[in-house]
Amino acid sequence: MVTGFNHSGFVVQDIDKMVAFYRDDLGLRVEREVDSKAPESGDHTGIPGAHRTLVFVGSDGEHSLELVYYIHPGSPEGHLKRNQLGAAHVCFNVDDLEKLHKDLVAKGITFVTDPIFTDNPDGSRRGICYCQDPEGNWLEFIQPK
Repeated sequence: MVTGFNHSGFVVQDIDKMVAFYRDDLGLRVEREVDSKAPESGDHTGIPGAHRTLVFVGSDGEHSLELVYYIHPGSPEGHLKRNQLGAAHVCFNVDDLEKLHKDLVAKGITFVTDPIFTDNPDGSRRGICYCQDPEGNWLEFIQPK
């Protein structure tokens, strides 16, 4: 039985650029880095002899985002469209969606839409928007009630 979440992961092309985005632009912290070398017989990746750099970023210690850089073999180009089977995204809770959106747009991040807000009966607002990180991975941001 599943007892909770551990981490989600993205395969990335430029580990330094991606760590900088998630750490510096989104404010996550680097939790740990791993130099992972699979034996020639293979390991859990199913890629014999794979050599990867793994960087885990997060904010609360409960769920992390793993940035996976394949040193060997290298990763092929390409991303899935938002509505394509197998496409994925990671959703982050934020406390000020308008500020985050403004800051990321100023850094060249393109959003699908501006933040969309819904007014709740208690006077609070719930906001949502989507963008892609610098390598095209889909991100969702929610400002909860």
